[in-house]
Amino acid sequence: MKKGKYSWDFTNGVYINSHSVIVGPKESEGPLASYYDMSFDDLHFEEKTWEQAERKMLKKTIEETIAKSGYRQDSIDILISGDLMNQNTAANYVARDYDIPFLGVFGACSTSMEALAIAASLVDGHQVNRAVTGTCSHYATAEKQFRYPTEYGGQKPDTSTSTVTGAASILIQKSKDAIQVEGATIGKVIDFGMNDPFDMGSAMAPAAAETITSHFKDFNRTADDYDLILTGDLSSVGTPILDKLMVQSGYDLGDKYKDCGSMIYYASQNVFAGGSGCAASAVVTYSYILKEMKEKRLNNVLIVATGALLSPTVIQQKETIPCIAHAISLKRVEQ
Repeated sequence: MKKGKYSWDFTNGVYINSHSVIVGPKESEGPLASYYDMSFDDLHFEEKTWEQAERKMLKKTIEETIAKSGYRQDSIDILISGDLMNQNTAANYVARDYDIPFLGVFGACSTSMEALAIAASLVDGHQVNRAVTGTCSHYATAEKQFRYPTEYGGQKPDTSTSTVTGAASILIQKSKDAIQVEGATIGKVIDFGMNDPFDMGSAMAPAAAETITSHFKDFNRTADDYDLILTGDLSSVGTPILDKLMVQSGYDLGDKYKDCGSMIYYASQNVFAGGSGCAASAVVTYSYILKEMKEKRLNNVLIVATGALLSPTVIQQKETIPCIAHAISLKRVEQ
C-alpha cells in the first residue's frame, strides 16, 4: 500500500529466501572477502571480452540464488534485472537463457534497490509469488563506456571512484522467512548542477538526502529507528556531503550511517574515493548485511542505492548530471 507521498509499505508480507554474490579479483581482496559466495581472479573470467565476463557473473549469481532456494526454475514468476551497459546488455542477454518473464530496469547504480522495490511490490500485491532480482557491474566495461578505455591510461582525480566488479541476486517470496522486505521509498530525479563524471559522490549526495528525508517523513521515523543506514556509492567524497545535508533537513544520521563504496575496499587498494557501480550496494547488502541480520547483529536496516543517470554523450555536450536514489527497509523477524 502507498505510504505518504513517495513510499510503499509492504503490509502483506514479503520475505527474502535466498541470495548470491560473486566478485572480481580486487573485491575478493577487500575487507568483506569472507562474505562473498564466489570470486574470480581475472577480469576476463575465462571469457573473450569484458562484456561476456559481466554477463557470466550475473548468470552465475542467478543460478546460485535459485539453487539455494530449493525451488525449480519454472516456479519463479518473474526476473527483474539491469546493469550499466548500453541497453542493459548483461541483463537482457542473461534473461534469454531463462524461461521466466522478464523486466529490464535501469537506474544506474541505484538499480539493485529499484529492482527489489518493483519485485517486492509485485509480491505484496499478489501479482507474483516468487521473484528474482539481480544486477552487476564490471570495472572495465564501465570505464570504457562512461570514462576512457583502460588502454588510454588517463590519470584520475582523487574524487573519482573505482567501479565494483561483481554481481548479486536475490529471491523474494510470500512465504515467511527470517528477513522481511518491509517497505520502499522511490526517489525522484535531483540535479544540483554537477557536471564532472569523475566526481559522482558530490553529484549523488543530494539525491540520497532527498530520498532518506522522504522515507523518514513517510514512515514517521528517524535514524534512531535503524541499526544501520547504508548508501550505495557516495564514497569518501559524498558521505560528508550527505551528513551535512541531512543535518540541514533536521535529521542527524550520526554513527548509524555507512557507505557501501567505502566498505568494499581497503584504503591501500588504490581505488581513489572508493567503490561505485550497480554492484556496489548489491554485493554488500546481499552478503554482509543479510548475514549480519540472520545472525541477529542487525535488526533494522535502510539500504539507499544511489545512481548517477548520466549519458557520456550528453555530458560532452556540457549538460549536468541528474541523479536518483531508491531506498529499501529490511527487518529481521522472529520465526
